[in-house]
Amino acid sequence: MQAALKPKNFLITLLIGAVFGLMSPAFAASDKTDAEIIQTLIKESIANYSGVCPCPYSIKRSGRRCGKSSAYSKPGGAEPLCYAADITPQMIQRYRNR
Repeated sequence: MQAALKPKNFLITLLIGAVFGLMSPAFAASDKTDAEIIQTLIKESIANYSGVCPCPYSIKRSGRRCGKSSAYSKPGGAEPLCYAADITPQMIQRYRNR
């Protein structure tokens, strides 16, 4: 015969199950809002940039903002995603389909 869980133990078990469920990649990708996906895509883009100044608001080693010396501000070459306006609906959909 299986012992019934006490209310406190049941709650802890339920919470642990919920946490692991939220950590599932499929669940996380499909349940994120567009705004959350946009922020994720921007963070990933910046993280994948190999230089120091991907975006105008990035900080140089000297402690100053990158501004016009950022890759984003220079034509040609790397095109990091720095702002929500850089993200298209197709990019959001591709993220959801991962």
